[in-house]
Amino acid sequence: MKNHIYIAGIILAIITSCNSSKSVVSQSDQPLSSQSDTVRIANDQLEYEVIIIDPGFSTWLASRAFPRSYHSESYLVSKNTIWISEWNNRVLQPFRYNSNLYEMSISYDPNINYGYEVNYLIYNYLVYFQNTYKQKLFGYVPPR
Repeated sequence: MKNHIYIAGIILAIITSCNSSKSVVSQSDQPLSSQSDTVRIANDQLEYEVIIIDPGFSTWLASRAFPRSYHSESYLVSKNTIWISEWNNRVLQPFRYNSNLYEMSISYDPNINYGYEVNYLIYNYLVYFQNTYKQKLFGYVPPR
C-alpha cells in the first residue's frame, strides 16, 4: 500500500508510513524550474510521496526559496512541527480561520525520518503559503 503526502492547492495532507527507521530519498518527475503547477517527490521503497499543486509554487521554489542544504534537517523538522501543529489548530476552527485555506488536517510525525527533501519541500511550501496568503502560523517567517 502506498502512503501519500499531498499538498494540493491549499490542501495539505500528510499520511505517514510505519517504516520510521529509514530516510526518504527524493525522485522528481519533472524539474522544479518548470512552469508546471505540480511538484512531486516520491520514494516507492519507503512508500512516501509528496505532491504539491499550487499555482506559482514551483516557480517560487526555483527562484526564491533558500537553496537545499541552507537549513539543517533538524531546523526544517522543528519548523514543520510547529507550523503544522498551528495549521491543525486552524483546521479545527473553521469559523475563526478561512476554511478554504485550512481544509484538511496534516498527520506529521517528527519522529519519522521523512528525509531532507520531503522536509525541505514541506517547509518551503509553508513559507510560500504564509507569504502568499498573508497568514502567520507561528514565529518568524522568511519574507521570500
